Order: sequence, then structure tokens, then C-alpha cells
Amino acid sequence: MIVAGCDEVGRGPLAGDVVAAAVILGDYIPEGLADSKKLSEKKRERLFPEIQNHAVAFGVGRASVSEIDELNILNASLLAMKRAVDALSIRPDHVLVDGNKLPTWDYSAEAVVGGDGTVPAISAASILAKVTRDQELIALDEEYPEYGFAKHKGYPTAQHMEAIKAHGVLPIHRRSFGPIARLLKL
Repeated sequence: MIVAGCDEVGRGPLAGDVVAAAVILGDYIPEGLADSKKLSEKKRERLFPEIQNHAVAFGVGRASVSEIDELNILNASLLAMKRAVDALSIRPDHVLVDGNKLPTWDYSAEAVVGGDGTVPAISAASILAKVTRDQELIALDEEYPEYGFAKHKGYPTAQHMEAIKAHGVLPIHRRSFGPIARLLKL
């Protein structure tokens, strides 16, 4: 049976896409896999190419800021996960999804609460999604250096909120999220 793990990152930030990954690991399990949130940036960066090089297949999907604002963050996250699994070069027989909700799709699937810390394929997907999204926010930092995206990755830190107040809301900000929506109504 071909089993894929799937996870998403980026539900809480005020800026950027929500990114998901799906991974089919096969027999090779990279050492040190864990929930991406519990790994240092250095460990995630080390595991990222190892997962890509040794996985049977992997796919990345995303939902844009405009889709997040239109659908809400939960539905956008589920859409990103569907896109990640659809991007796999091999169709899985079963998909294990981190969390308690499943996307609407025609895959045999199971939601696994805490799966990013207990199921290696979900852990691998968590790492691919996190590093991919972090790299995108670092690139946005070069475009908008006054916002500090490389440091906070779009999360609602004091630094990020001060930058928004000083420099305004960008097209990459999620307008439906409370802190941004309140600023836009001022």
C-alpha cells in the first residue's frame, strides 16, 4: 500500500500563502524527523534536501492570500493540502493528514491529531512545507526589508505590527485576519 503523509504550515501568520506538502517516504526514513515546529531552523534546513532526495515522491501545494481571504484559513489550508497530494507523481492508496479535518477529495484518508510528531511521512511533509514557506518569506524580506519578514515569517509579532502601522498593508497581507482588518478600518 502506498501511503502519503500531508501537513500544512502558515495558518497563523498575517502575510503570505498557506503552504502544504505531501510525502511518500518508502523504506528510507531520514534520521531526526519530527514536527517541524519542534526542530531548529538548522535541522529543518538539513532535512529538507534529504527528504526531497530520498522520498519516493513529494508534492507541494498552496493557497494564495486572496484564496485565504475568500475561503477562510481553514478551507484554504485544506485546499493547499489537496493541491499538495494532487502534485505527487504517484497516486497514493491512502493519505494520513495531520490534524482533525480532511480535505474534500477522492483519496482514502485519515486525519491524525498530532501526526506531525508521530507519523514519519507527516513529519517529512511538515518539514518540506515549513522550509518552503520560510524561504518564500525570506525572499519577501528582500522585496520589503522594512517589514522584517525574514525574522518573523509573517507572524503577528510586535515588530511586524509596528511595520504595518508605519509602512501600510501590503498585497501579501491577509486582509480578513483581525489585526489587518482592524487597521484597514481605521
